[in-house]
Amino acid sequence: MSDRYHNPQLETMSTDEIRSLQDRRLRAITEHVYARNSWFRARLDARSLAPADIRGLADIGRLPTMSKEDFRAGYPLVMSCVDKTAIVEMHMSSGSTGTPVVMPYTRVDIDQWGECMARCYRMAGADPGDIVQITPSFGLFNGGFGFFHGARSMGLFVLPTGAGNTARQLRLANDFGAKVLTGVVSYAIRIMEVLDEEKLPLPPWKVGIFGAECFSDAMKQKVAGGLGIEVFDIYGMTETGGVGTLGMDCRAHDGLHVWEDHYVVEVLARGADQPVADGQMGELVVTSLTREALPVIRFRTGDLTRVLSRQRCACGRTHVRVAPITGRVDDMLIVKGVNFWPRQVEQALMEIPGVRSNYQIVIEEVDGVRDIRVNVEADPGVTGFMVEKHLKEALGFSPKGDVFAPGQLPRQEGKAQRVVFEKK
Repeated sequence: MSDRYHNPQLETMSTDEIRSLQDRRLRAITEHVYARNSWFRARLDARSLAPADIRGLADIGRLPTMSKEDFRAGYPLVMSCVDKTAIVEMHMSSGSTGTPVVMPYTRVDIDQWGECMARCYRMAGADPGDIVQITPSFGLFNGGFGFFHGARSMGLFVLPTGAGNTARQLRLANDFGAKVLTGVVSYAIRIMEVLDEEKLPLPPWKVGIFGAECFSDAMKQKVAGGLGIEVFDIYGMTETGGVGTLGMDCRAHDGLHVWEDHYVVEVLARGADQPVADGQMGELVVTSLTREALPVIRFRTGDLTRVLSRQRCACGRTHVRVAPITGRVDDMLIVKGVNFWPRQVEQALMEIPGVRSNYQIVIEEVDGVRDIRVNVEADPGVTGFMVEKHLKEALGFSPKGDVFAPGQLPRQEGKAQRVVFEKK
């Protein structure tokens, strides 16, 4: 299977080679952040740690962890380890307080992102010169640009359609002969609906790479059957550098390969700093070994997973495999590729004149596809359009919803049940 590696030497290193490389790179990245940024330096000083104390992976537990709140408190570039003149790009995700999480990139970081993404494309079966259709938007969120940087690194023909106008998307896919479809899985479902509604021919896609949303095996099978493609689950986040930086499942579909030459992953007990045994569920914690502008050191992702295997995979790769993300340690919701908290919805609703305090967030799941409905009580004159418009401005997407007269929504005697899950 050597024709399906982008970088066969690094993707098939022995376990000892991986560990030796991680030891060296952990020492180097610790020295880098300590020398280049006072925020990181203060955190190590608080533990009476010097870079020389971190000799390798055996010492990683001595380093303090980071969280999303550190990024928000450090907005925009408090934690950057390079001069602003070295930054060539930035991306961000929204935060529960309204303060975004910002990730700056140097040229080195863009190349690293491209390398990780190119491995994902190759692992999915793409060949240089194949046409990739990129449906995520090219904007502040990292999806579109991540797929683009990887495509350039691998030598793919980029069809940068962005989001929306599904009928045109399908025509372009057919006219150009797109082989690889990228995006969020909920958009793949929308494509299937339009194909059926418009009686359009199925594009020649062979591969679908989807990220930003958790999706079940049943959903993968539905999309695979509906679009006639092999479906892959890609993983990465703003804090690690974007989509694909952490890895993806291979054609064996037996867990997500993590690019261990670029990242160290730990699985810690929820709310604690102790690692759990391989096979046990816990919170994924990530250290980036090769990022330059803003490396993360023991970043608590909030994502729940477990280590599936550290043995060589059937595809030949030797990098650790973790289970697809099954949920989060907090109450963050992910719908249509957008991350948000219920309190963000509440804050946005309460900003609308006439909206009452009783509301309900209904997460609807049909065949593994999630959608959101926000029901609110409000005074006469408040319309569903007003609510939808304001929530779109606050959250970045348009939920469904209804406006009810005061007193019509359910009440609980105890704690209000603001989030309801409905599986159909």
